[in-house]
Amino acid sequence: MPKQVDREARRREVVDALFRVVVRDGLQRASLRTVADEAGLNIGSVRHYFAGQEELMRFAMRSMVDRVGDRLQRRIDELGDLDGLSGPEIRRCAMELLSELLPLNDSRRAEVTVLVDFSTAARTHPGIDDLARETATGTRTLVRRILTRLDTAGGLRADLTLDTETERLTSLLDGLAFTAVLRPDVLDAQTCATVLRAHLDDLAPATG
Repeated sequence: MPKQVDREARRREVVDALFRVVVRDGLQRASLRTVADEAGLNIGSVRHYFAGQEELMRFAMRSMVDRVGDRLQRRIDELGDLDGLSGPEIRRCAMELLSELLPLNDSRRAEVTVLVDFSTAARTHPGIDDLARETATGTRTLVRRILTRLDTAGGLRADLTLDTETERLTSLLDGLAFTAVLRPDVLDAQTCATVLRAHLDDLAPATG
């Protein structure tokens, strides 16, 4: 049993090293050799834990998807039961949850950078395409859940449809995340948050 624990811990160390390389230099530079150097291992040791580049990439993307998913679930648990909340209160909760998908601090910027690189690479790497699809589907599922709660609480305009608004909000999140990690000089964290909040406010029924 201790041997198995050590193996899994070392695999996580290698994956963390890969993430650091991706954030710093891009996925295209994350070869087994550069990841081994980053982890302070020889390439033979990395090959002992991962049969090749494809296995490492798949394990790494799976780890990142699970990491983000677990954090979102913790945030949902922390928010607790939303029944009985008003539209503005649910919009505040929605802002908190959806902000987890944007690079608003250093740790989330690193996560989004890794996911952007992996999702782009999935176009030509069939071995991780299913995980990229899972990421896209998971975002839409979360967005639809949030919009459904807003709708139930009377927090959405009557002329809106859930299908369209799910795609519109998901596209907004994707656009903000991609631009903020690719061109942080053009789009900073504060502007990302401002745009998301403005969009959520625009979904609300007119007051007065």
